[in-house]
Amino acid sequence: MKTVYNDRHGLHAATHEFFRGQLVPAFEIPARADYVLKALKDAALGEVLAPTDHGLAPLERVHASAYLRFVQGAHAEWLALGGQGDAFPAVWPVRSLRSDVEPKSFAARMGLYSMDSGTPLTSGSWQAAYWGAQAGLSGLDLVLAGERAAYVLTRPPGHHAGADFFGGYCFVNNAAVAAQAALDRGLARVAILDVDYHHGNGTQAIFYERGDVFYASIHGDPQTEYPFFLGHADERGVGAGAGCNANYPLPAGASNDEWFAALDAALARLRAYAPELLIVSLGVDTYGGDPISHFKLDRREFNRMGQLLAAQGWPTLLLQEGGYATEAIGLNVVAVLQGFDNIEGQQG
Repeated sequence: MKTVYNDRHGLHAATHEFFRGQLVPAFEIPARADYVLKALKDAALGEVLAPTDHGLAPLERVHASAYLRFVQGAHAEWLALGGQGDAFPAVWPVRSLRSDVEPKSFAARMGLYSMDSGTPLTSGSWQAAYWGAQAGLSGLDLVLAGERAAYVLTRPPGHHAGADFFGGYCFVNNAAVAAQAALDRGLARVAILDVDYHHGNGTQAIFYERGDVFYASIHGDPQTEYPFFLGHADERGVGAGAGCNANYPLPAGASNDEWFAALDAALARLRAYAPELLIVSLGVDTYGGDPISHFKLDRREFNRMGQLLAAQGWPTLLLQEGGYATEAIGLNVVAVLQGFDNIEGQQG
């Protein structure tokens, strides 16, 4: 399987984040992708390619132009105002406050265009996120040109980013950008399967009223797990999208049998939808040793996941999302890809 690697991911290198209100060392760090790249090369899974630049237009098909402009210039504006280091949002337009007017205040715009305080804006956030989307589009090029599957190694992740906000470490929704680009290139039905521990609220919201993208997610129950305010089982889509959204929330500590039962149910829904392309938001923070997640998968289960995805027979684009057990992430990703390529995994 060919890999498209965003070699500019390291430009986004936060030192700290707010986690449940406490300032802690950042979990989403460049070493995550570095370990995956090393594991890919050690396993000799296939060619590693650089992304090509498709420009800003595919991102604007998913994200609001005003939002993209803000992210592109935000950190420079923060420094010009006397800020130091990474920028964090501090105030949000919650219920009863207006969000339809873009304020002049930088602090207010940070809140307008964000969903949490755990996603610092750094000097390289825009470049890393922009080239992550380009990597996703380049992976799509490979699949639409006839590759059975392609893997996109990038960070920061994307599935929490909405049309006009960042959060959950995400700035540009790579899966949504790739899905929309596939539709723009002539496909009629695309499916996104999100296997990250955390619900992809941004992806769901972008396509919730549409029938040309089916979104399915297996994740920690939002009653107790981030992003908390989306990802419940009764969210099924509305309007043209009615029936094209399927959430499978599981309690923290759920067994591997429960997780694979949810995967079987999600795949059955996708088979009924009959997509022309499957996009996988591949988070491996479902790993039993992940520091901020609470499922129990290990390398054998990741290998099994890859086998089940391949068995569906759809052209498949796998996009890297979460996974914060830094030294294990590479082995876990490789186990999924080896399973997809029908290479037997090993117990981790």
